[in-house]
Order: sequence, then C-alpha cells, then structure tokens
Amino acid sequence: MNEDNSAELLLNEDLPPDHRSGYVAVVGKPNAGKSTLLNAYLGQKVAIVSEKPQTTRNRLLGILTLKREQGDRANAQVILIDTPGIHRPRHKLGKYLVETAVSAIPDADVVVFMADVSDRPGDEDRQIAGLLHKPKAPVLLALNKADLLAAEQTAANAEAYRALGRFDETILISALKGDNLDRLLDIIIEYLPLGPRYYPDEEVTDQQLRFMAAELIREQALRHLRQEVPHALAVVVQDFKERSEEMTYISANILVERDTQKAIILGQGGAMIKRIGQAARREIEDLLGTRVYLELWVKVKKGWRKDERELRRLGYEPPE
Repeated sequence: MNEDNSAELLLNEDLPPDHRSGYVAVVGKPNAGKSTLLNAYLGQKVAIVSEKPQTTRNRLLGILTLKREQGDRANAQVILIDTPGIHRPRHKLGKYLVETAVSAIPDADVVVFMADVSDRPGDEDRQIAGLLHKPKAPVLLALNKADLLAAEQTAANAEAYRALGRFDETILISALKGDNLDRLLDIIIEYLPLGPRYYPDEEVTDQQLRFMAAELIREQALRHLRQEVPHALAVVVQDFKERSEEMTYISANILVERDTQKAIILGQGGAMIKRIGQAARREIEDLLGTRVYLELWVKVKKGWRKDERELRRLGYEPPE
C-alpha cells in the first residue's frame, strides 16, 4: 500500500483525541546498542545484531503500535528509525553509512542519542553531539549498558556524556536486559506530537522479506568470521521463491573483496560456509514460518566498498 494513501486511510480510524505518533531517530556510534533497542521494543528481530562495529548498514523502520488494551500507552504509534553507527568513514561505503544516519535527524519528531555509558565519551560521541546542537526535535540522551559498571563509575561517565550538549531528558538503560526501557518509551511518547496511525496495527517494519533474509545471512557471517573479513562482506539474494506452502528456496551470493577472504568464508573443505548457511537457515525459517532450502555462493568483487557504481547496484543509495 502506498504510504500516503495508508496515512490518509488511518486518519479516519476511531482514535482518541490524544493519540500520539511520529518518527524517532535512534542515533549513536557503532555498537551503542541501537539495533538491540529496536528489537527489544518490537519483541522480535527486525535488525540484525553482532559484536562487530557497523553491523547496521541501512536505515530500518521498526513500527511499534500500542493497542488499546495496553493501558495509557495505547494512544501512540512509535516509528523507530534504526540508523548505522556514526563514525569517521574510511571508504565510500562508510561515507554512505554516515550520510544515511545523519539524514534521519532533520525530519525526526524525536531524536534518541544512544551512548555506551560503560565507557567514557570518545571522538565519535562528540561528533554526534555536535550534530544535535540545533535539531528541531527534542533530543533524549539514552545511556545504554548501565548494568556493566558499578554505580559510582556509571554516574561519572553519565556526567561526562551530559556535558557534551543540552538534552531534553537523560536516562540510564540496558537495552539487552530491558532495564528502564518502559520509562524511556514513556518519555518518547510524551514528546511525540498528536497524530494518526501511519501504518496498520500488524506492520512491524517497512523491510521486504528478501532484504531481511539477506541481513540474516550477513548476521551469521559476522558472528562466525574473524574481524578482518566482515566489513568487506555483502550479501545479495539472487532467488527467493515459494516452492510450496511449506518450502521457500533462497539462493544468495556472499561478496568479498579478495580471494583470501573468499577462502576464509569457505573454510577447510567448505566447513565455514556450511556453518554460516545452517545458522542462517534456522533464522530465516523462524522469520518466514516455512522450511528453507538455502544455497550460498561466495564471489570476489574487488574494491566494492570504494566503487560508487557497485554500491548503488547493491542497494546502498546515498540519501537525497
């Protein structure tokens, strides 16, 4: 359904006059926990997660529609925008990731600056705080991983983050454990404008299944491979076919930049690619609710992260 038509249709819903809705840009440096927060609120995996920096490469929408039976929070639709980590880019792909994240800020109704309070602020945190000096929207400082340090050290680090700028609210959370997420959600809703539901109640993301399958394959590659390979890796789904109500066939190419990286992904006797494929298949089956026949191929595309034409072909379009 066209988004404009959808919004127009949902304006006529029987919603209370205090219904709030809007877009919430979640920004931060790589590995701050943005994707973990999105998944926690939605109660399912929409964004892939790994310990590797720059896991998120696209701007993802997570749509949290609070139903009428959920009490006071029922009067809201929170549209969370999960963004790539903001960092100092070293190639065109990195530049695209930063531009994608930054472009989410101006049009957001609320901005959540998510920082890792288990560590002191770094250059990337200061860079992000600088971007948030003059936003039109309220800015909330969500200090994640507050469960990892003693209270005294957490308080000292939190004060260092508060000193980076002027924030409308500051809150300590743990996205992984769920600590204070209800309170953060309450604060977000308080700052959202009055408005309609822009998406049907049952929608949780704007991403297509084909894209999500590719991301789940990439997630397992990130989890199984050594540090030097994952950043040079992309996944392209070639075929996505429902062969029956019980079986989906998926064929995907894993792209890398060097022959040595291809050899690592394949592993001795194909052991590594088999491990990645088995783990990814289980995740995709959970997503689709069918059995999955998954074929993976590894191909070398030299320097693809620095090639603007190749980046566009892979779907990494710079924001307007």
